[in-house]
Amino acid sequence: MFELAARADVLWLLTAAAFVTFLTRIGGDLILSRFNYIHPRVEAALEAVPAAVLTAIVVPPALSAGPPEIMAIIAAGFAALRFSAFTVLVIGIGVLLAARNLGL
Repeated sequence: MFELAARADVLWLLTAAAFVTFLTRIGGDLILSRFNYIHPRVEAALEAVPAAVLTAIVVPPALSAGPPEIMAIIAAGFAALRFSAFTVLVIGIGVLLAARNLGL
């Protein structure tokens, strides 16, 4: 019984998160489409949002993580200087899995 309730809660949470994400994307597009000119400072701030969100997601686990997670974050950081986002993701996960399997 508990498994079914937990799954329903997770499904509800994922659905709500997807809906809110959709609303923010559509809302932002509708608001920005009304302007003929976007000030360069506003454009720079909007371009910085993905990096800020990624930092907010990565930093808390990094501060409370063990060596495998720290190694994966460092490897992904260096890979990000050279490769695409998908490649960085694969490298980060690969380093994390390798470090955990080696018992670090």
